[in-house]
Amino acid sequence: MPHRVHAVVAAKKGAPVGPQMILVPDPGPGEVLVDVQACGVCHTDLHYREGAVGDAFPFLLGHEAAGIVEAVGDGVTDLAPGDYVVLAWRAPCGGCRSCRRGRPWYCFDSRNAAQPMTLLDGTPLSPALGIGAFAEKTLVAAGQAVKVDPSARPEAAGLIGCGVMAGYGAAVHTGAVGSGDTVAVIGCGGVGNAAIAGASIAGARRVIAVDIDERKLDGATRFGATHTVNSRRTDPVEAVRELTGGHGADVVIDAVGRPETYRQGFYMRDLAGTLVQVGVPDPAMKIELPLIDLFSRGGALKSSWYGDCLPSRDFPVLIDRYLSGRLDLGGFVTETIALDGVEAAFDKMRDGRVLRSVVVL
Repeated sequence: MPHRVHAVVAAKKGAPVGPQMILVPDPGPGEVLVDVQACGVCHTDLHYREGAVGDAFPFLLGHEAAGIVEAVGDGVTDLAPGDYVVLAWRAPCGGCRSCRRGRPWYCFDSRNAAQPMTLLDGTPLSPALGIGAFAEKTLVAAGQAVKVDPSARPEAAGLIGCGVMAGYGAAVHTGAVGSGDTVAVIGCGGVGNAAIAGASIAGARRVIAVDIDERKLDGATRFGATHTVNSRRTDPVEAVRELTGGHGADVVIDAVGRPETYRQGFYMRDLAGTLVQVGVPDPAMKIELPLIDLFSRGGALKSSWYGDCLPSRDFPVLIDRYLSGRLDLGGFVTETIALDGVEAAFDKMRDGRVLRSVVVL
């Protein structure tokens, strides 16, 4: 029998959002029903609300979540009711050409629940990133629910489901930051600070935070930044070069995703250095660089999808680092809110007043 639950739905492009009743079915084969405990408010949810991620309205928002498995469908053997899980928006299928090549983090056939969640009148909902967790309960594919240590507070644990994993993985996996490296991170929001934390944990010698907001730069030191650069006041490329002996950083991570920050990152690298783009650009944006510079500077230009993570491997590791005090997940939580606070949280996020607002249910 379907479950009637409160959830936050984006009914049409640009319209304010708020809680309403929806129907969530019992799990079918390969699915799990999760009692959501906490879910972070991510920029991606705002992109859905504003029609920047397709037009399949109505959207069930929310995807950065932790909760308790309430029920499992047929064929689910590695999860049971009562398991504490973090939800992942990528669940490798194990059989596509990328998975077969040993690169499951690029899976081209990621799994989602087969059954739709619906409005009370039966209208199917499109769950954000295949999750839809601004809801008291949600239905996901079993591979999207990753068991972690239940000692982790849900408002902190859920954040590794998207933003923290994306930034951390951009440094550790995509950028392959190693001991003694110099790293520059452009943009000190949630993803950028997670990249700073990842670089610091990986052993970087210098981690340089770059932003136009002095408040964000002050906050970046909490996550491991050793130096800060206010790019509103100074040329960030020259500033990073000065801090790296005139050479540039070994790894630069663009957590903004704009042509001007990408260009800065490109020239901020040392020769043969790596530039990682993890900030999501507007589809209309373009970048132009001299081809001779692409050739002569060498190195690698990479994009990072979800931090190139494997959730079943990486989520438990990040939770362990949180519980041991090495990863300050709690530092990302600016405020906790109820379901009816999501619209106000979007406004705070636009204004740069929060790292993360987290819905607690």
